[in-house]
Amino acid sequence: GLIMSELYSLPDGWEWKNISEVFIVKDGTHDSPKYIEENGYPLLTSKNLRENGLDYSNFKLISEEDYIKINQRSKVDKGDLLFFFFWTIGNPTIIEQEPNFAIKNVALFKPMNKENKIEFLRYYFLSNFVIDKMINEANGATQKFVGLTYLRNFLYPQPPLEEQKRIVAKLDILFKKIDKAIALHQKNIDEVNVFMASVLNDVFLELEEKYEKKELSNLVSKLGDGLHGTPKYDDNGEYYFINGANVKDNKIIVNQNTKKVNEDEYNKYKKELNDRTIFVSINGTIGNVGLYNNEKCILGKSACYFNLLENIDKIYITYVLKNGDFQEYIEKNSTGATIKNVSLKTMRAYKIPLPPLPTQQKVVAYLDEISNKMEKIKQIQKEKMQSLKALKASILDQAFKGEL
Repeated sequence: GLIMSELYSLPDGWEWKNISEVFIVKDGTHDSPKYIEENGYPLLTSKNLRENGLDYSNFKLISEEDYIKINQRSKVDKGDLLFFFFWTIGNPTIIEQEPNFAIKNVALFKPMNKENKIEFLRYYFLSNFVIDKMINEANGATQKFVGLTYLRNFLYPQPPLEEQKRIVAKLDILFKKIDKAIALHQKNIDEVNVFMASVLNDVFLELEEKYEKKELSNLVSKLGDGLHGTPKYDDNGEYYFINGANVKDNKIIVNQNTKKVNEDEYNKYKKELNDRTIFVSINGTIGNVGLYNNEKCILGKSACYFNLLENIDKIYITYVLKNGDFQEYIEKNSTGATIKNVSLKTMRAYKIPLPPLPTQQKVVAYLDEISNKMEKIKQIQKEKMQSLKALKASILDQAFKGEL
């Protein structure tokens, strides 16, 4: 193993220990118990741990028998700490009230004695030092996980109890202040979004009063969706297979996980796309907009595409599609309870106020100017949030070196 002092030297009275010398470390079941519809006990998995505590909204239920069986192995008590070590690494959460759930693929830490504060361990698990070390040493290419033995042997800088209490109290105060500041910046961003939405709304209300509304089907030379099946993928292909998920913020977004196809497959399914093509996501997440920009791609069914006629400004149409009126329209006319779906018929029937081209261009110039200003404000707020998060990281770094 690693010689403790090689990491960094601790203040007098602190010592490096393996976590398992200080905390009992267990994990939940590895089995997949049968889920039941009602009157069961919740099974907590990594989906239910959030940065700010437990999310009770999407618990699966298991039978009493399974619940008892799992809890013989790893019962969670009030005051324990849960931690992801599977799929995602992080989100340490202290259980505040008497739990009524069992756990799966989540690590569980219990203090062995009164000499160790679970809050100190939680802050330690939030530090970049720990997260980076675990991620670097984790197994698995796509799903990262560290084993239970790894967690038990993980190093822990243990100060005397009074020192733990002092550090936790100080971190609580500092983090509360920082979180409050972060929340304010977030609120500013939300307000900018609300403002932008109301500007859009006002502009299109005014246009509606002055100009005739035309159905989208009258503004396009073609409107269709993509392939309803699955093409033959080819990792070496140079054409992307894109879906609604790739359509965002007026762009087509591809990354290393986007599936590819070869030229033969492309030729089978290609559509006539041009520099007047707009994509809209119509399945799952609906109403996101992307402009076609010569991407080499074929389309899946969760996006539709349409090619605008000559006398129409495509940016004007992207603003129409971002407006609350369109978003409410597709929301209201979508089908499907869990996964929303918008039909091509619904898309074709949407009515758009259509001024002459020079007026469309003026509207675009006006909205672009406001939008750019708003984006700048948001950018500044985001940067401030980032630097506050970095401040948290450096405070934690000091805390566990005994410099706080």
